[in-house]
Amino acid sequence: MINLNFTKKYVGEKILQETFNYLAKNPEQNIPKLASLLKQIAINRKHKEQIEVLLQSYNQNTNTRKYINRILTEINPSIKQKMVTNYVINNWLIGVPQKKQKIEELGVNIPFTILIDPTSACNLRCEGCWAGAQTKHDTLSFELLDRILTEAKELGIYWIVMSGGEPFAYPHLFEIAEKHNDMAFMIYTNGTLINDEVADKIVELGNISPAISLEGWKTRTDARRGDGVFDKVVATMDRLHKRGVLFGVSLTMTKENYKEATSDEFIEFLINKGAIYEWSFHYIPIGRNPNTDLMLKPNQRAYLIDRVNYLRTHKPFMLMDFWNDGEHVIPKGCIAGGRNYFHITPSGAVTPCAFAQFTCDNIKEKSLLDVLKSPLFAAYQKRQPFCKNHLRPCPIIDNPDALKEIVEESGAHPLYPGADAIISEDINVFLNKKAKEWAEVSDPIWDKKVKKSEVIK
Repeated sequence: MINLNFTKKYVGEKILQETFNYLAKNPEQNIPKLASLLKQIAINRKHKEQIEVLLQSYNQNTNTRKYINRILTEINPSIKQKMVTNYVINNWLIGVPQKKQKIEELGVNIPFTILIDPTSACNLRCEGCWAGAQTKHDTLSFELLDRILTEAKELGIYWIVMSGGEPFAYPHLFEIAEKHNDMAFMIYTNGTLINDEVADKIVELGNISPAISLEGWKTRTDARRGDGVFDKVVATMDRLHKRGVLFGVSLTMTKENYKEATSDEFIEFLINKGAIYEWSFHYIPIGRNPNTDLMLKPNQRAYLIDRVNYLRTHKPFMLMDFWNDGEHVIPKGCIAGGRNYFHITPSGAVTPCAFAQFTCDNIKEKSLLDVLKSPLFAAYQKRQPFCKNHLRPCPIIDNPDALKEIVEESGAHPLYPGADAIISEDINVFLNKKAKEWAEVSDPIWDKKVKKSEVIK
């Protein structure tokens, strides 16, 4: 198995290098040529059909063509090579079969990725930050994080997401990324600590992709994150773009910023600054000074469904909406609870989700495999999907009784004093009311999607 994986990796890297060189010379001409060749040599009929769909999209959709051309021409060649090697070859070609084999052998689900907060330290104090509610600051030791990543690869996991706190404040970040240079790291960051030296190191390593947090334009970003933060972030994006770094952004949608953050002008600004992708989160009332009044209203969530789909077909930009994209993940619905991902905090506590702040286990005391056997994860997974309507995937804001049941069944305890407020009687009643309102709006939208899908089939 080791020799087979080495061969796959070696051959795959060589093929990727030559392919990228070929495509970058003339994307408009060479991508269709390569796709046509792959279609001819593909053995599996389904693969032939998928290649044909991609080829048609590239030929017929100007937006798709511009997006692929952006990646081929704007991203530093060494970064492009390293990220695709780690994400495609290691995580998919090697990791996926490895995970399937381990799942059969061990009888436990193995997720696609792990969200790790290496430190709770941060140079900002943003309203609503989940890390900000904790009074004690913790940091994972290099030895512990090294052990977690080593065990992750043994299970077939080669893609790691980091958050915080501020990951770029973690003293061992580059040391870890260098030691585990066969893994891909996507890092949620406030972006203010990425100076020229840090940006150069990101290029040198090649396996780090920053996802920079914004709230919209300068006024909104600075109001939540502090005076001058927006300008610092813009300078960071310019710094990364100049070096050809593969980076994206992260935005939390509230009832106040959802239109601004998805406006043509703002998305075009992000594209011009070099951002390749965006993660969109819906505001969840947890963390420092939670404010339920900021939650999206049903008509606003419905607006985002149409708006995000429009942006995907009209802008050379990848936009992913955690809540409204439940239908696009496999299996469908919520991805948390060790199903496709779970969360490790700076204290080592393991939670099913960054927003569901309850725990049964600590990674300091157990192996990664033992953590995956958690009764908290078992309670989560047996209920997933939480709703047949995949526009209502979340056990916190869409199906709030589910989270309460999971906590009671598993014996999980709150991550910090006050974290259990989300399942208190008052908040539960409030969230159930919000969930019912969203159901009334989203169920007809989902039914229409299902019927349309059945007609296409």
